[in-house]
Amino acid sequence: MSQWLRFMLYLSTLFFLFSAVVSAAEEPSREQILEKRMEYYVNYSNNALPWYYLAAVDQYERNIQQVRSDIPKRESVVAIQFSDDYWTGALNPIKDDTNLTSIAFFGGNGSDGNHDGKADLQNDDDVMFTMAEYLSEFGPDEKDFKRALKEYYQADKTIDQIIANAKIYKKFGTLNLDERAFVLSIKHDYSYRSTWGDSRGWGGRRIHEGTDLFASYGVPVKSATYGLVEIMGWNDFGGWRMGIRDNNNTYHYYAHLSSFEKGVKVGDVIEPGTVIGYVGSSGYGKKGTSGKFPPHLHYGMYKYNGKNEWAFDPFPSLKIWEKVEKSTKKI
Repeated sequence: MSQWLRFMLYLSTLFFLFSAVVSAAEEPSREQILEKRMEYYVNYSNNALPWYYLAAVDQYERNIQQVRSDIPKRESVVAIQFSDDYWTGALNPIKDDTNLTSIAFFGGNGSDGNHDGKADLQNDDDVMFTMAEYLSEFGPDEKDFKRALKEYYQADKTIDQIIANAKIYKKFGTLNLDERAFVLSIKHDYSYRSTWGDSRGWGGRRIHEGTDLFASYGVPVKSATYGLVEIMGWNDFGGWRMGIRDNNNTYHYYAHLSSFEKGVKVGDVIEPGTVIGYVGSSGYGKKGTSGKFPPHLHYGMYKYNGKNEWAFDPFPSLKIWEKVEKSTKKI
């Protein structure tokens, strides 16, 4: 290889390394992103609108963008999106209009949050201010917030999800809620494998939407996530079961329990690792039926996209959470 080629290769390598370092330095950390989001929520909150209401709506919008192909993903700090008709007015011929006067003339709702004299649908301040204005019109109580959501989204499950988000953020006072826990106590013996899609016969032909984790009666069952206890009680299929909704539009389903943890109730906001019940073999019959199969926990995960809710395989997540928890316990 000639000296000239060696020199060019050397320069190319240096340029690549320099570009990689610069790119890494410019990429904000997870903590910095969350801090910036919180700044927006706090700045646009008011006496009638606590920050966690804005955070709840923004997170819901972010969640559905990640799992929907029919809506664009907003690549910005704020995820809230408005339709062109809502922002500029349904009869406005200029769909990307930023003029406050013409937007008002056509009945649009876009507002100026950063005081630059424009209502820009692509500007985070304008978007956050517009949502804050809308929500503030209804009043400060949770029932007022629900009315605002009902009028805007017109979907009960969406309202439930956003309310769950708000309650989670309110209790923990932070957006940093990424921690997860394995669903069984690792101090006990247990076993599990991927059972997603296996056939089930009781109650009619169906597929298995979850993972079965086999353990002895009474082994503690833990919440995998921060979340709101949405439902608990008896179900003929799942026996004594509990459903917990997290702030990522994911519903966590725990079934065939022998009993619930004392004191846990619907409406509670809990954190990862909280004991919620105990392994059993309840279900496949009327209330109180037990023993029709070996004791185990059926764990399911369901995602809501703003229109539908569907099950997805929890096995990969369980393996990750188990590995992290076991490695943590060794420290």
